[in-house]
Amino acid sequence: MSSGEILDGPATRDGGSANGPLAQSIPDLEVERIPDSHFQQARRPLWSHVVRLALLSLLIIWGSVLVLKSINQLMGHGGKSGGNTGDGGDDKGHDRYRLPNPNVTDDGLLKVSLEHMRNSTFKPKFQTLQWVHVMDHQGKGDNGLYFTSVNHTYLVKSVVDHDYSKVLFEGETFVYEGYNLTVDNIVASPDLKSLLIRCNTVKNWRHSNFASYFVFDERSSTFHAIGDNIAIAQWSPTSDRISYVQDNNIYIYSLEDLATVVQVTDDGSSQVFNGRPDWVYEEEVFEDDKALWWSPQGDYLAFLKIDETDVLEYTIPYFVQDLKDTYPEMKSIKYPKSGTPNPQVELYVYNCEEDSLYESHMNTLHDLESILLTEVVWVANNSVLAKITDRSSDLLKVVKIDALEEDTTVIRSETQANNGWWEITHNTMYIPRDVKNGRPHDGYIDVLPIDGYNHLVYFTPVNSTTPKVLTRGKWEVVNGPISFDAELNRVFFVAKKKSSMENHVYYINLSNPEEVVAVSDTSAPGVYDISFSGSCKYALLTYKGPKVPYQKIISLQGGDESIEGSRIGRTLFYLEDNELLKTVMADYEIPAKRFRELDLGLDENGQKILVNSFEILPSGFNEKLRDYYPVFFYAYGGPNSQQVVQTFSVTFNEVVSAQLDAIVVVVDGRGTGFKGTKFRTLVHDHLGSVETEDQIAAAKMYAKKPYVDSNKISLFGWSYGGYLTLKTLERDAGKYFKYGMAVAPVTDWRLYDSVYTERYMHTPQDNPEGYSESSVNNVESLAQAKRVLLMHGTGDDNVHFQNSLILMDKLNLASITNYDVHVFPDSDHSISYHNANAIVYDRLLQWAKRAYTGQFLEE
Repeated sequence: MSSGEILDGPATRDGGSANGPLAQSIPDLEVERIPDSHFQQARRPLWSHVVRLALLSLLIIWGSVLVLKSINQLMGHGGKSGGNTGDGGDDKGHDRYRLPNPNVTDDGLLKVSLEHMRNSTFKPKFQTLQWVHVMDHQGKGDNGLYFTSVNHTYLVKSVVDHDYSKVLFEGETFVYEGYNLTVDNIVASPDLKSLLIRCNTVKNWRHSNFASYFVFDERSSTFHAIGDNIAIAQWSPTSDRISYVQDNNIYIYSLEDLATVVQVTDDGSSQVFNGRPDWVYEEEVFEDDKALWWSPQGDYLAFLKIDETDVLEYTIPYFVQDLKDTYPEMKSIKYPKSGTPNPQVELYVYNCEEDSLYESHMNTLHDLESILLTEVVWVANNSVLAKITDRSSDLLKVVKIDALEEDTTVIRSETQANNGWWEITHNTMYIPRDVKNGRPHDGYIDVLPIDGYNHLVYFTPVNSTTPKVLTRGKWEVVNGPISFDAELNRVFFVAKKKSSMENHVYYINLSNPEEVVAVSDTSAPGVYDISFSGSCKYALLTYKGPKVPYQKIISLQGGDESIEGSRIGRTLFYLEDNELLKTVMADYEIPAKRFRELDLGLDENGQKILVNSFEILPSGFNEKLRDYYPVFFYAYGGPNSQQVVQTFSVTFNEVVSAQLDAIVVVVDGRGTGFKGTKFRTLVHDHLGSVETEDQIAAAKMYAKKPYVDSNKISLFGWSYGGYLTLKTLERDAGKYFKYGMAVAPVTDWRLYDSVYTERYMHTPQDNPEGYSESSVNNVESLAQAKRVLLMHGTGDDNVHFQNSLILMDKLNLASITNYDVHVFPDSDHSISYHNANAIVYDRLLQWAKRAYTGQFLEE
């Protein structure tokens, strides 16, 4: 039988298999008593019968020994049915590793597999809804109206009046001028009278598409075409206009003026982007496809103009997308690498009523050599705030633009302390004036580091430079404020107050911010998110884990009298309970995550290194085994990121644990987010330093555990995780990590985009030593690992294939061959083109299997 196969069959009482090795090793023996008469008739010599009995006894003894030996092996394996053994070295002092049954556990439950992951068997459902911020269907105040879709029927419903349901559109397709068009997405106008329909969607970059857009008038049931090849289209707050971007120019479509179109800009080109981000602003700044913002009353439209004329190009060859051509298709992207020219940006405000355009001239208001414009938010109908930083995110300036007076001023200048940087956020919230509620001036809520942790602060009036601190403590707010109840003065937000591994919903009162009130249930571990109706009277509360997720609509009316335990709000109904998923899971054993804080020892200053971590233990885990379990580390580890959070998920990590009988470990080391400024800024100017130390320290801890086979500790990562894998192997030099799998890794930070890299490393010109040390250079150290797997897509527009090619060249020059390479033609950073996503995980699992069974040692 070939290596790696598992014999299985109906389980026997002793834990073996009816057609497994144990059953096949013992012949069927039937002992029959020979009658005396037959003995006499046979007249055989006595010695022949003695020999026969002796042989029979020998067979019984031999069979008994095999039974006992097999039982002993099974008991040593924790009661699992056997499979082929891998490299285990000497049998003395430790248990020989066996691949488990890939389909069922010893208890008869099914195991998770790659097929389940691909089929989304364990993926919870989440419903989407669009809260309607208008009067309800009876002309009253907020009655919790929302727009949603059910089986391709788009309708308006009420969270209070369950009998109310108004259908706005039905069907997956519609006919326009004889063409049958498929609906890709629908967004209702704020007044619910019209729908914006997207069709013929073609993917561009990670967050952007090009598509055809149509307006559907719900009252007349008529369609109107806006245009094709449109990058963005969005409603104005007043529902009478639609702004859109076509050929990098901005247009405004008017519904009231007989579908007239006003062209706002005319200089759009392949290098000048109006109202939409270029590649680097989409990927690293806005994480969105939009760069235009309506004022609250729809009188003005602010937008960004991005000129990437000076940005250098990176050309990507596509080999298989057009097989009719014998030459690769070459596509060029303006991609600013570290230390090279960035795109030039400017903010404009268009006055819809006067058809006039105001340029903010922000580039003349500061002493910064090159700026990044990171956030735009309206703080009144005619006032807009913009945040700008220098290219390395060391300095922050907040600029106010008065659209009415056409005036621009800098109202705040901040320098990031504690060797930190300014993170890009998009949650600054406008707080309107209300004298009766103790708010005499307009203001806004922002996030600033307070005593080393990110917290909410309140600037009022808008021109104020000194904020009122709303939250404080050794915990952090996640992103920023979510919603504001103007009547009750409540600011809602998500924070890590209970644990840095959980997300809970809270609120504070602007008049009394000292008291932080929990909305979600903090009595048990949880990760929550929330969205609110217009008046904050109702909310969609989404529970994401650690148990099976659910979504419910809650009412926040009635003050605090409805508090139950640590929850506030009355449950109206469940929008999604995922009961079907619970039923499916009953037949499976899902490897459970165990969350904890690891003590990795002391740093150079004698301070404890405490990091968040979780481990996944395989089915039937037996801590009495010796030198048995392989350990599969998964890492991302990028600055301000987080992997160790208690969400529900069944991912590749669970598959590895189930299929390879492995312990899976994830460690959020220093440099990751939500444990304070000091913790995350230790990597500043030195990426790949303390992150690698923490992964190695954790591997050292596991290598000392008696049930772990220290020769089978591996590390896997994708993107920044791929980089961290290689840098960790480089630093470790085969001491603890024996195997590594790097997918789409950065290998030299000079090759990555400027906006991300310079935030953490400054420029190569300013920090040449840091860039040199952070690159993957010491390939001789990589050679000390038993084996390394490198995978990359040739069409990766994010982390260019160039990174892996340069590393392979270094390996070739050093005559190092202990690595495998798998290249995916034309795949981007997600590695999904032409079945690539299935292959990449197949390859990872099979490669780890070969590592754990010692097959690489035989080569």
